[in-house]
Amino acid sequence: MAQNIKTGDKVMVIAGDNKGQSAKVVKVKDGKAYLEGIEVRERHMKKSYMNPKGGKKTIHVGIDLSNLKLVEAAKPEKKATAKKGAK
Repeated sequence: MAQNIKTGDKVMVIAGDNKGQSAKVVKVKDGKAYLEGIEVRERHMKKSYMNPKGGKKTIHVGIDLSNLKLVEAAKPEKKATAKKGAK
């Protein structure tokens, strides 16, 4: 069942380790949603030319859309329209 979950929506996790938690959607990509503050992990980065110090990097891990329930949809932004003939 396809869900219309978009960036900015508030969702609740209905399955998995984070069941019952709700959060705001940061990004949706490839059937997975990235939630604010949920499933945040640290990756250990090797020293390289682009990252000379190495160290840790915090990343989001996606949660499958089938494990989420829409709680509150983000309000669409209203576009300003110019009226013709108005001074």
